[in-house]
Amino acid sequence: MSLTSSVRAVSRRVDRYVLALLATIGLAALLPARGASADAVGGATTVAIGLLFFVYGARLSPQAAFTGMRHWRLHLPILCFTFVVFPVLGLAFTALPASVLSSDLAAGLLFLCVLPSTVQSAVAFTSLARGNVAAAICSSSFSSLLGVFLTPLLAAALLRGASSGGVRFSTDQMLSIVVLLIVPFALGQAARPWIADWVTRHRRITLVCDRGSILLVVYSAFGQGVEAGIWGRLSPARLGVLLVLCALLLALVLALTALVTRRLGVGHEDRATVVFCASTKSLASGLPIAGVLFAGKDVGLAVLPLMLYHTLQLMVCAGIARRWSGPAVTDRQRPAVSPAPASTV
Repeated sequence: MSLTSSVRAVSRRVDRYVLALLATIGLAALLPARGASADAVGGATTVAIGLLFFVYGARLSPQAAFTGMRHWRLHLPILCFTFVVFPVLGLAFTALPASVLSSDLAAGLLFLCVLPSTVQSAVAFTSLARGNVAAAICSSSFSSLLGVFLTPLLAAALLRGASSGGVRFSTDQMLSIVVLLIVPFALGQAARPWIADWVTRHRRITLVCDRGSILLVVYSAFGQGVEAGIWGRLSPARLGVLLVLCALLLALVLALTALVTRRLGVGHEDRATVVFCASTKSLASGLPIAGVLFAGKDVGLAVLPLMLYHTLQLMVCAGIARRWSGPAVTDRQRPAVSPAPASTV
């Protein structure tokens, strides 16, 4: 197949997946899950994420996982973007006048900026882009664990309208990460001697887990927003301004991560890991933390920037990941330094 044909095929796949994301958002807006259906969607999302990490564990060699864990040159910039660069950008945005960004939405935007990286989406996009999945799992998991402690502290320190008193450090986030992500991954590693060859031969399994779990997260997140009624509480103009600011925040971070990885001289595999792990924010971690920090206040408006940013990051990163998944990209950009070897996913 010629290079032009390959690029066109990748473009068609990108378009189909973006259309699937938009269709999922529309479905959540028209038919959000309620009651028992919401519980079923939540259970299906949990199973899909667990299956995704089980497959990753089965396909990832222990040597690659260990090498990814000690690849500090990759983890350090990711953590710096997550807990330093993002909060600085958030503070800059809160300096906008109230006529542009109200105090409630400014607090929500700053709260978004202190959240940890999302694990499932970051790893899924890294896998789709043929990046360093081993390092992505380690970086995003460590970011989420660190965020259990750092996010409430940063939010209490930076949010003008939030008091640091009464902030509780819950172990639920840590237990969720262990049970939903680390345990399935460890089980996949344990089962690797028996199923690794079969899983490797059937790459579509990983692809279905990647895309299916992301679509379930989108449907669940938007459905929760519709049920809470937060989409109808803002004027179209104010909502449009907030959407533009979230898009600008994402564009800035993506541009900065691209610049940093270029300066570091890393190859495509590690570049994809940094871009997706450093630019994404966790909705799963953000919602329960917001319920604590904004207790007695307008939690719906506080999490609205997170909902918009989360949807934008899924759509934009899906397009980037699919564009980077073609052989023309991966063959052209080999690692220029000695990064951790990419997984076989």
